[in-house]
Order: sequence, then C-alpha cells, then structure tokens
Amino acid sequence: MKTLMVQGTTSDAGKSTLVAGLCRVLARKGWKVAPFKPQNMALNSAVTPCGGEIGRAQALQAMAAKVPLSVDFNPILLKPNSDTGAQVIIHGRAISNMEANAYQDYKKVAMDAVMASHIRLAEQFELCLVEGAGSPAEINLRENDIANMGFACQIDCPVIIIADIDKGGVFAHLVGTLALLSEHEQSLVKGFVINRFRGDFSLLKSGLDWLEEYTNKPVLGVLPYLHGLALDAEDAVLQASVCEQAQVKICVLLLPHISNHTDFDALRLNPNVELIYVKYQQAIPSCDLVIIPGSKNVLADLRFLQQQGWNDQIQRHLRYGGKLLGICGGLQMLGKTISDPEAVESTLGQVQGLGLVELETQITPHKTLTQAQGHCMLNNAECAIVGYEIHAGISSGEALDSPFIRFDTHPNGVKTDGLISADNQVAATYLHGLFDSPEATEVILSWAQPEQQSVAAIDLATHREQQLERLADCCEAHLDMTRIEQIIENFNDRT
Repeated sequence: MKTLMVQGTTSDAGKSTLVAGLCRVLARKGWKVAPFKPQNMALNSAVTPCGGEIGRAQALQAMAAKVPLSVDFNPILLKPNSDTGAQVIIHGRAISNMEANAYQDYKKVAMDAVMASHIRLAEQFELCLVEGAGSPAEINLRENDIANMGFACQIDCPVIIIADIDKGGVFAHLVGTLALLSEHEQSLVKGFVINRFRGDFSLLKSGLDWLEEYTNKPVLGVLPYLHGLALDAEDAVLQASVCEQAQVKICVLLLPHISNHTDFDALRLNPNVELIYVKYQQAIPSCDLVIIPGSKNVLADLRFLQQQGWNDQIQRHLRYGGKLLGICGGLQMLGKTISDPEAVESTLGQVQGLGLVELETQITPHKTLTQAQGHCMLNNAECAIVGYEIHAGISSGEALDSPFIRFDTHPNGVKTDGLISADNQVAATYLHGLFDSPEATEVILSWAQPEQQSVAAIDLATHREQQLERLADCCEAHLDMTRIEQIIENFNDRT
C-alpha cells in the first residue's frame, strides 16, 4: 500500500478537507483509497458497522473514498471530558480516561495500535491518505509523537503541508513549520498547498515563487475559498443559521462538552429553519423548540446548564407552549437524577436532573455503540428514521413507556427508544443523526411549530455527496494532481 500524509501549519488549516477532496479525486481515478488519522481529538464521532467509534472527519473521508467505515481509519480517538483529561478510544473501543500527562507516557503503546491498523489497511487498499493532527511544529508534543512526523518517520512516507492563507501570515506559517522540523523530517516534505485564497492570483504569484526558491519545495496548488462549502465538522461548532423567512426557530444549548453537534447540520443548512446556539451567559430567546444536545460529561454539563439559569428559562419556555427535545445526554438531563457511581465521566457522583419526566439514569462503564433504524412515533406519524447511538448510561422510568422510536432493527434487540411526554411538549431520544432522515425531520419540525402545516427538510446525504463532488472538482482544478500522483508513486516505489 502506498501512503501520502497531509499535515497542517495549524489546527483548522484544512487537513480534513484536503484529505476528503483527495480521497474523492483519487477514487474517481480508480484508486482503492483508505483514509487514516493515527490520533484524533474530537467530540464528533461516528459508529462503524462493527460497532466501533471513529472521528467524524474520518467517516466523511471514507464516504468521499466510497468505502465502508472501519475502526482502522482512526485507531486512536481522544474525547475530552475535562480541560486536562480525555476518554481514550482504541480501535473503536473506550479503554479508560486519562489525564494529559499520563497519556504522554501511554503514546508508546498507542503507536502499536496505530501501526497495527496501518498494516491491516495495507492488506485491503492500494493507497492510504493520512491526516495529521494540529501542527508538526508543536515542540512540546514532539516526544513519542504518533500524530504527525512521528508517524511519517515510522512508516517513511511523503508529506504535504497545508496552510490557511485566510488567517494571514501564510508564508511565515509554512517557512516556520518547515524550519522547526528535523533534517530528516524536512526531507519527507514534498510540497505545500495553500488553502482558502480569495483575490487576484497574480498578486500571490511572486510570494509563491519566493517560497519555492527559499525552501526548495514546490507549491502543489492554491485552493480557493469555497463559499458555502458545508461538510461534517471534525470538532468546531459551525456558525448557526439566520433566516428571516424561517418557518421554525430552534435553539440548541451550547454545552461545554457538547458532542456530535453534527446532529444539527441538516437544520443549519435548511432555509426554512433558523438555528441558534445559546452560549455561555446568554438567555434562551423566544423560539419554537429548545434542544438539549449530547454531552461527553453529562453531569458537569447539567450543572453548567443549571448555573446559567437555563433550567428556569426552559420551564418558562414550556409554560408558553414551546417544545423541548433532548438528544442522548440531553435525554438523561430531563429526568430526576443522573448518577455516576464509578466516575466514568466525572467525580460529581449524583446530580439532580431537570425533573421534567419520570426518568432516572446511571452512567456505566459500558458504552452503547450501534447503528439502528425504525419509526419515529411523534404525532403518531410512524415515519422512517435512521441513526446511531453513542452513550454510556442506562435510563429507566415510566416516561419510557411512551417511546419516541420503535425500532425495526437494532443490534442489541432493543424494541423502543426515548420518550414523548403526556402533554406532547417534551420528547427525547438516544439516537444521534435523527435529522439526517428527511421524513423524520419534517415530522419533528411540524411538531415544534404546529401552526405550519408542512416544513420541508433537506436530504443531508444527498447534500453531502454534492459537496464532496464540488470539493473534488475544486481539487482537480487547482491542485497539480499529476505531480501529487508522481509523489505517491515515486516515493513509495523508491529502493
């Protein structure tokens, strides 16, 4: 298997997007491509067919490459649950929580898992497109590095470095990053890509000529700023939508440890929906629907919610006839109590919930990871819905007797999920990705704003595919793909 790695001068330089674009371009050319990220730190994740968990960006890249999801695409996933600690997930399974210092020592073991995945992929694919993490020039993280040059040196693969010109200082970023690498690491760097350029290209050319002469490395392309490009975010919460003609107004509470906020992409992109993220020290504005999203630290985020006064504002929202939807951790917060006796997510022990439904939850070490499909029971619609579960915790109580979903197929044999309150104002589910189903989204939007007879939804899968094609077309138009393929072929075939 041939390998090419994309590293960036900074976080959000465009590594994930470039790898996704290259996956689609090279898949079009007939390559059997595997996306790969040795180590990812993100709270947006996806569930693989085997019931494992990988970063959302690698799931998107697999879609771009048109291959099924695999835990080997992202062997190490770190999900932060505090400012200094994270849950460590290896080959799709959570093994423990670790503080940052402890994980630095653990990296030697983690590298074994990374190499095992790369070896397995080599048995199935012709080409591996690797995404680095952060920047290779982070000197404090160089020891036992597995995410950037540590991995590139281990397998001896060529590297492309991408930088975001829209942030400013692009030449300093590229030259500085290269200067902070060792001589051998510099030899692995085979070219640069400049991302998010807008303006007159002729004004940039003299800088590109200087960069190539100064570094003796080629510029492999300049990607334009793609306005409106909408793809699954690796971690950062994307800007909400403001639609003057929106039929439904929805507020999502932006919790400190919000997870899988990609749940709301289909709402954010819908011109019929105004989506607002309610942030720290902001009040919940008047709206049709309030959503409490998933969380990686449910007890801590519940306490944060209460400290913001959002619990009282939710009560007022309900008194005025508004609707409330809890997803995953949000479902757990709706009940009377949440307990974490084994300190799986936090050391808070037990926290009083919002008390809106008859429900209690206990956080457990075992994490549920499934893909499932069924029918949404909201408004007795019984419309098709698909999604996935990622949660640690078992909920019980009378509220579950009126379920949100009846499953057709579930790997664990579960028949129902979630709840709908007797007054039809509160609903909840453990299922992520529920708005990816257009039929279910239309039902939920009509429930949220009953005065609107019908609110059209978008098909997120179709939209994502259109965006990947647009990205690939851009890469083919603005990258020197002939030279990139030569780098792949010549470097990997050298003796």
